Amino acid sequence: MPGISALRAWWAGRPPTAGAAVMATGIVSVGLQLTGAETVSRGFLWLACVAWVALAADFVVRLATQRERWMAEAQSPASLVAVAATTVIGTRFSVLGRQHLAQASLVLAALLWPGLLFLAVRRWRPRMPGTVFLCCVATQGLAVLAATLAAADGTAWLARAALVLFWLGLVLYGFALTRFDPRQIFEGAGDQWVAGGALAISALAGARLLLADSPRLYLWNDDDRGVLRTVTGALLVLGLAWCVVLLAAEVARPRLRYDMRRWATAFPVGMTAAATLSVAAALGAGWLRGPGRVLVWVGVALWLTVAAGAALAARAGIGRAR
Repeated sequence: MPGISALRAWWAGRPPTAGAAVMATGIVSVGLQLTGAETVSRGFLWLACVAWVALAADFVVRLATQRERWMAEAQSPASLVAVAATTVIGTRFSVLGRQHLAQASLVLAALLWPGLLFLAVRRWRPRMPGTVFLCCVATQGLAVLAATLAAADGTAWLARAALVLFWLGLVLYGFALTRFDPRQIFEGAGDQWVAGGALAISALAGARLLLADSPRLYLWNDDDRGVLRTVTGALLVLGLAWCVVLLAAEVARPRLRYDMRRWATAFPVGMTAAATLSVAAALGAGWLRGPGRVLVWVGVALWLTVAAGAALAARAGIGRAR
């Protein structure tokens, strides 16, 4: 049928950055759960799962039938959204009490992470777009999921592995920052926001590491906990500062036309909201809960706006394919 053929043609042209939609949807679900909006949160979770399954199937099909294209896309930093999206969904599953699904997500993400990270880092060059920070996002996503599972299962070694990933993610952020093109702040089509989102997920990882500790596990001594608290708070402040800078750049030079990379804007905003609420709990800073709740609903509004743009763009793309 012409309609089905057009849909397939449109889907075949989908770039790797499409996975950012799963990341954005998953983190909005996490943020809504933290505010107590469980029903709406589960709705977003199911949307994220459906999108993840579709993209995972396409990932496997391309690997089997279009090896050259798959390899070319795997060498792009955007390929790391596969790892990040899997960890975000896994984290939500763990909070939901579905630990087996969360564990499976961790295993899958951990298997994908080293190969995709190596391929992406090997192709780094000066003046790269915001997707360069996905090396940090994917690594910290593993740290968040591992720390969340450690708290749920009482597994000390998993929390310590998450701590190693946490520090490695910060190192990767530093290297990525040296490759990032500052002009993208004013010229980027949406993925420049990952620069702030990477710090937000790092703050979330730090908060989850602090919350994973308990008298039974005794993961961190006073010095360790003090360093983690300081670094986590600083990461949140830096992430919020990035948001202010990027928002000011959007106002100074509006980019209102829809681009698929706008999903990479929705994700950092949602991640900053989730990080703010988690840091509030980890540091005992109750005054952060108010701003965190506001940011969650800002993230929802932005998700709806980008989703509407994506639906219109998909409709136009399918029409052209016909």
